[in-house]
Amino acid sequence: MSVPENFRYTSDHEWVLLEGEVATVGITHHAQDELTDIVFVELPEVGRECETEEAIAVVESVKAASDIFAPVAGEIVEANGELESDPALVNTDPHAKGWIFKIKVSDPAEVAALMDAAAYSEFIGA
Repeated sequence: MSVPENFRYTSDHEWVLLEGEVATVGITHHAQDELTDIVFVELPEVGRECETEEAIAVVESVKAASDIFAPVAGEIVEANGELESDPALVNTDPHAKGWIFKIKVSDPAEVAALMDAAAYSEFIGA
């Protein structure tokens, strides 16, 4: 199971890749594996301000619907529109093309406080 070293992770199985003041967010390989076939992604609204751990998006699979939480506080600056026509990208490429949204981070220290790859691997028992 893939756990990229340069990402940060939440206990809700979101990954975060901080580049400058913008973080790209998606769900982990582990999460998409647990959900199975993703059939719909409800994307957050660009411009929306959100708080840490606020429900911001929804991923629906043949198995369940799961909220996606903002891993950090900030403003949504982009949503992955490709997921509207091809939600399966979350399954086939969860750490790249299957990203869900980008957020302008209010406090970069919040990202640093998230789990690193080693801690997340231990968390999921990998």
